[in-house]
Amino acid sequence: MGSTLNIGVVGVGNISQQYFAQLPKLPNLSLTAVADLDLARAAAVAQSQGVESLSVDALLTDPRIDVVLNLTIPAAHTEIALRALDAGKHVYGEKPLALATADAAPVLARAAEAGLRVGSAPDTVLGTGIQTVRALLDDGRIGSPVAAAVAWTAPGHELWHPAPAFYYQPGGGPLFDMGPYYLTSLVTFFGPVVRVSGAVGRSSRERTVATGPLAGTPIPVDVDTHVTAILEHANGVISTVTVSFEVWESRVPLFEVYGTAGTISVPDPNMFSERVAIATVADRTWQDVPVAAGYADAGRGVGLADLARAVETGRPHRASGELAFHVLEIMESVIRAGRSHEVVTLTSTVARPEPVGFGTRPESW
Repeated sequence: MGSTLNIGVVGVGNISQQYFAQLPKLPNLSLTAVADLDLARAAAVAQSQGVESLSVDALLTDPRIDVVLNLTIPAAHTEIALRALDAGKHVYGEKPLALATADAAPVLARAAEAGLRVGSAPDTVLGTGIQTVRALLDDGRIGSPVAAAVAWTAPGHELWHPAPAFYYQPGGGPLFDMGPYYLTSLVTFFGPVVRVSGAVGRSSRERTVATGPLAGTPIPVDVDTHVTAILEHANGVISTVTVSFEVWESRVPLFEVYGTAGTISVPDPNMFSERVAIATVADRTWQDVPVAAGYADAGRGVGLADLARAVETGRPHRASGELAFHVLEIMESVIRAGRSHEVVTLTSTVARPEPVGFGTRPESW
């Protein structure tokens, strides 16, 4: 089964519950302690998980902890990552890697200097849904890929989230919140992006919190809430991506890939194991595709388990900081292109992560 990495979690907000549900299923990870600026919340979560509650400072310097799981808000990602690396710990964080590439670059440089790993969500791309699509592409099931189209839309997270203000601040918005799932999938399918263009905007709609103790509270909007982008991949594939907090309802397909010999209906990349369907030149009706690759029974945290296994074996980890950096530059460039009305050439690149073999299970991670 291999060695186990001890985890310290910084930030125990909403998303942490999905990690806590999965961690007991991952044999190479052991939850050791949690920390949060809200000390009472951290104490309650620690009690529920049967671990210690520490201050952020104490957790980051605790010698028992091998890797810091950084679940703070995006504005704190860089500070926590750098402090963890300075303390000799690997870092795995929620997306985005940072608010900007200028903030993220020192994190990767510091890790390289120290011989430590940086990983980042989304790890949903390691599940059976996205990995099965990749297997279909690699096997030539739709011929040569030509294009892909994404259309993720919603009216806004304030309708369900009890404290949604950060979604409308830098590091949020539909592109930085939902874009990483789709952009990471597109790079996994087709490799790096070399150029982007786009258009961005926001409506004058006033937003208020709809649920919870903050219901009725106005939400300042300091991000673009409707984004459309064209991505040119190094291999010639063209991806179009629309993400929006401005759409009340839609029938536009969520995610599709188009090839010279067929089309793949890609499952929601915010999930791990939804259905894949294909239509080909030989049979232009949708047919469900059996699972062909990916981590089975996966949930949030599998990217961290993959990192732990990579540390043990010396191989690259799949949900890497380099991949997250490239996705961050794509998003940053889309915003720049939309505001300046120009085509932006990216400076970073990244190799496609290694595929995940069929039915890989926790005991082999």
